[in-house]
Amino acid sequence: MSTMFSSIFADLLDEYVKYRKDCGIKGIIGECSTYKKLDRFINEECITDIVFTKEHAERWKAQLGNESSKTRYERINLTKHFFEYLFIKGYKVTQFRDIRFVKTKFAPHIYTEEEIVRYFHAVDTFIPKRCQKNVVQLPVFFRLLYCCGTRVTETCLIRKKDVDLENGIIRLRSTTTKKNKERYIVLSESLTSLIKEYAEKTFYSLPEDGYIFTTYQGTPFKKESIQVLHRRFLQMAKIPIIGGGSGPRLHDFRHTFAVNSFKALIDKGIDMYVSLPVMSAYLGHDSIAATEHYLRMTTNMYPYIEEKFGKNLDSVFSDF
Repeated sequence: MSTMFSSIFADLLDEYVKYRKDCGIKGIIGECSTYKKLDRFINEECITDIVFTKEHAERWKAQLGNESSKTRYERINLTKHFFEYLFIKGYKVTQFRDIRFVKTKFAPHIYTEEEIVRYFHAVDTFIPKRCQKNVVQLPVFFRLLYCCGTRVTETCLIRKKDVDLENGIIRLRSTTTKKNKERYIVLSESLTSLIKEYAEKTFYSLPEDGYIFTTYQGTPFKKESIQVLHRRFLQMAKIPIIGGGSGPRLHDFRHTFAVNSFKALIDKGIDMYVSLPVMSAYLGHDSIAATEHYLRMTTNMYPYIEEKFGKNLDSVFSDF
């Protein structure tokens, strides 16, 4: 009897999850939340046989509640493969095509050099009221976000054993939101020196598996707490905050890193075709196509780049 699902499809969902695990899919834990949604939907539709009609499929493909377009896109396209699996096994289930992810017109904030100077002056001069360790750890934490393009959550989860001080390399551990991929980031000489100084002040009290960025209670940083600090630093730096989640957001440090890195690579004469897989691997993307929008942002900001190579990006990505 299934411990995760309760619908008439429960055993088949269990079987499919096991199949995905056997195929080596590391992000299966994250996928299960979507399969649970499908399980609830099947119960709500009062489906009592292993069938999934065209009418069921149309209702399943509709936007559920207040879910975002991206979440709907991921939900539909992930469960589509489950129904393909059942169809191959001979069950009467409707097949449906992928839905297209409609991109929003949202444009991330790319920080200017002047804004970065003011922002890090705010970070470096911040006087914490509760956790005095923040005097030394916040300048390091936020510089990792900006200088290395790391995600906030994976930066919060860096452990002492993940930091190679001798070679200036940090291992970023897996997260279920990004299919459990792990990768390494290489630090610049100046950032390596900063990390070494930080290690001398704090690492002596940490076990090997201890988190290097912690609250006054000794627990790892949380993304929500970092977002609160980020808004405070924006105010201190006199960088206008746009409401409705438009930014400048913490994640915009990652966008800024990607744009600046693409520009630096191409200015050195590295072809767009070569720079794409390099950046894609460094950023931890699932595919080169996922890195495309960063290159588009770069060429939009610096039109000479596209002119330099005489290529149209639509032709570069025609196969994706």
